[in-house]
Amino acid sequence: MSIEARLDELGLVIPQPLRTPPGLTIPFSWVRVRGNRAYVAGHIPLNPDGSLAIPRGKVGRDVTLQEGYMAARLTALAVLGSLKRELGELERVSAWLRVFGMVNAAPGFVDLAPVINGFSELILELYGKERGLHSRAAVGMAELPFGVSVEVEAEVEISG
Repeated sequence: MSIEARLDELGLVIPQPLRTPPGLTIPFSWVRVRGNRAYVAGHIPLNPDGSLAIPRGKVGRDVTLQEGYMAARLTALAVLGSLKRELGELERVSAWLRVFGMVNAAPGFVDLAPVINGFSELILELYGKERGLHSRAAVGMAELPFGVSVEVEAEVEISG
């Protein structure tokens, strides 16, 4: 079954690109392809229309661990959207290599890995262990863009 068919089966929607606030310039590429690698810039949780998903804020204070997990899952969908737009089809991702997960963490909040599991578990569910298993970091940050609770960047191997 294709990745897009799996997404449909799970009732998941790849969001439109980020709707940037007026006056904000994005002077970088969301996905940069070099050779057989695609480097994915930091992505944040989006609604299907490309607007910022809620809730926003610090996990452990404004956002629960479960809400943070779901934000990481939405972030995975945003990354998949950028990969699809750049590569043409998600099947071109032959392996997920590295994921760097950042959590907007309240002071003292240390359950960072379970939050970023929302990203990792969705990738594994869609791509399977052979293609989806990746190395990963999950770190706490003092702040993230727009006050979102999660940001993730990644590196994937691509074919064709």
